[in-house]
Order: sequence, then structure tokens, then C-alpha cells
Amino acid sequence: MGLTSVPDDHVATIVTTLEMTERPRARALPDAPLRLVRWEAPAAEKYRALFRRVGAPWLWFSRLVMDEAALIAIIHDPAVEVYAVVDRAGVEVGMLELDFRARGACEIGYFALVPELAGRGLGRWLMAQALMLAWRGGIERVWVHTCTLDHPRALGFYRAQGFVAIRRTVETFADPRVLGVLPADAAPQVPLLARTR
Repeated sequence: MGLTSVPDDHVATIVTTLEMTERPRARALPDAPLRLVRWEAPAAEKYRALFRRVGAPWLWFSRLVMDEAALIAIIHDPAVEVYAVVDRAGVEVGMLELDFRARGACEIGYFALVPELAGRGLGRWLMAQALMLAWRGGIERVWVHTCTLDHPRALGFYRAQGFVAIRRTVETFADPRVLGVLPADAAPQVPLLARTR
């Protein structure tokens, strides 16, 4: 057993890939004071604002640094569906992104609620919505990945919803707080070892 050093201006995480290869049995949709709104061809800045809001606490940054043309190519692709989770006041408090670009499969690309909603059972509501939308004709596999930078209960949550872990990988990347992509106080649970720009 050995330890691998990670540069101070980088972050490392263990990524777990999970899948579901059979449609889950139908169950009652949990109650929630939320609704799901499909964003057809969202503007890049609108998409990035929600991505930052739900993802900054977990150091999500990939879509923030992506070239705008590349981002638009993904979120405007007819095989990619972007949804905002909206509360009663009309405030966007979460996101769901389903990617059907691989034949016979649906990747739950992004699945998140703002941290203030954690622990209220609303994740079960959102997952029920995601699975109803994902399991459509021709789909044989629904998959998702999570990592050790996500909410500490994320892996257990996915497993409780019927996903099975199939692969584990290690990812390292430049700390987005050091790069100035996210503020230095984002994800305080992840130590910031290098100075920010």
C-alpha cells in the first residue's frame, strides 16, 4: 500500500461509476414542493449560473471552463435533456441533465440540488423524476458517476435507489479555486493548499 502525492494546486478524487440495467419497479412519486422544468436549448450563461449554484459546493467546474461552442454543442444536442428544479417561488434550486447520446443508454450527467435542501428527502423526488424520464423505449442501461468530492451521502443514495457500483477510478485536476474559476471559499470541506490567483 502506498500514497501518491498530489501537487498543492491540484485536487484528487475517487470516482465511482454506477449503473442500473433494469427498469426499477414502479413506486409512488415522493411529494415535493418542487417542479421540474425542461430547458430547451438554454443560453450558455443561464446554464453556467445554475451549474455554478448547485455545483460550486462540490467543486464542479468542468462546464464553467469549457469553450462556449463546445458547451452549446452539448446542451443544445437533441439527445441531451437539461432540466431545472424550481421551487414554489420560481427560484431554480437544482438541475438534472440526461444524456442519451450513447445508443441504448442514458447517463445521468448532472444531478443536484442546492445544499440548503439536503436532508429533506427531495433527492428521492428528483431521482424518481430522473428515472421516469431516463427509462424510455430502447434504453437498456441508466448510469451515473459520483466522487469523493460530492455530498458524503451521494454514493449511498445512488445505491439505495437501485444503482450498482461497477468501476472506480482516480481523477486529479487543477483546483478550480486556485485557477480563479470558483471562489476560494467554495467547498470549504476540501482543504485549499495553494494560494489563489
